[in-house]
Amino acid sequence: MAKPFASSADTAPKTETLEILDRGVYALTAEGDPNVGAIEGEDFLVCFEARATPAAARDWLVKLREHTDKPIRYLVLTHYHAVRVLGASAFEADEIVTSETTRKLIEERGKEDWDSEYGRMPRLFKEPEGIPGLTWPTITFENDFQIELGGDRGRIDLRFCGRGHTAGDIVAWHEKSGTLFAGDLVEAEAALYTGDAFHFDWSTGTLDNLKTFRAVNLIGGRGPVAKGLAATDAAIEQTREFLNVMIDRVGKVHKRGGTLKEAFLETHMALEPQFGCWPIFEHCLPFDVQRLWDEFDGIDWPRIWTMERDREVWAQLQD
Repeated sequence: MAKPFASSADTAPKTETLEILDRGVYALTAEGDPNVGAIEGEDFLVCFEARATPAAARDWLVKLREHTDKPIRYLVLTHYHAVRVLGASAFEADEIVTSETTRKLIEERGKEDWDSEYGRMPRLFKEPEGIPGLTWPTITFENDFQIELGGDRGRIDLRFCGRGHTAGDIVAWHEKSGTLFAGDLVEAEAALYTGDAFHFDWSTGTLDNLKTFRAVNLIGGRGPVAKGLAATDAAIEQTREFLNVMIDRVGKVHKRGGTLKEAFLETHMALEPQFGCWPIFEHCLPFDVQRLWDEFDGIDWPRIWTMERDREVWAQLQD
C-alpha cells in the first residue's frame, strides 16, 4: 500500500508546551510541530517564527499573553518556509526581520513554497483563508543585526552562520540567558527537512559555528528544548549525524552510478533505526535525498519545489 503523501494523513492534534527558560525567555514546543518563542525587552517583545497562518499564530499569542502584555516590536523569521512565516500578520509587529537572502528567496519562490507546504502539511494551516499574502520583511541584513532589549535584559544578536537548511537561515542568540533560537539549523529529536539545503556547508562549518555559542538553552526548529551544555551539543551533533549519514549513503550510490531510488532506499535503511520514529521522518526523506542527489550532480542552488514536483518525487521514491 502506498504511503500517504508527506504529512497529509497527520491529522492528530499535538500537545503544546510553553516553557519559561529564563526571565522573559519563552519557548513553545508541540510534539514535533514547528517551535516558536519570544524574549521580553524592557518595554517590548521580540518574537521568533510566525507559524503557518494568522489563526495558528493567534493560538500561540494567547498563551504568550498570559505572561506579558508588552507590544511586539520585532518578529524575527529564521528562514522563508511557509509554515514559519505566513502567520506574521497576527503579530502586528513594528518590524519583521530576516536575512537579505531570505528576502530574495521569498521573492524567488515564496508562492511556490506556500502551495507546496500547504499540500504537504495541511494540518498546520489553520484557517488558511486568513493568510493575507506573502510575508515581506521590513528589516534585512547580510551577516548580523543587534536588538538592544533595554534595562538589564541584554541584547539579541541575529547572525547568519553559513548556508544550511536554506541559503539564508539566521539564528538568534541571547547571551544573558545563554539561549539560542537556532531555527531549522538544529532539530532535537526530530528528523531534518533538507529539501532546500546545502548539506556540505551545513554539516561542517555552519554547525561548527553554532557550537561556538556554547548555549545552555537551544530551541531548534522542532522537538523539545535542549537544556544544558551537554544537551545542546548533543542536539547539534545529532543534526550533523543525520546529515553525514545522508551524505555518505547518497554519495556512494551516486559515485557507483546507481539510481536515485537506490540512494533513497539505502539512506532510509541507514537512518531509520535511529531517526525513523521521530517526527516527519517519512515525510521529509524523499525530498531530502532528491536535493542531496542534485548537489552531487553539481546543482548548487536548490531547485524550486512545486506541488507537481512534490508529487513526482514522492511517487518515484516513497510509493
